[in-house]
Amino acid sequence: MQKLGFNNNAEMLNGRLAMLGFVAALLTEALTGKGVLHFLGVL
Repeated sequence: MQKLGFNNNAEMLNGRLAMLGFVAALLTEALTGKGVLHFLGVL
């Protein structure tokens, strides 16, 4: 049974997903010329 809460596996997965999201944001900005907030219509 997996432990819930802060453990090495959860933190590793969270870090990897955060890196993927950051790269996706950079690619979105590079390809569209607009920031993520502009792309989503917030600004």
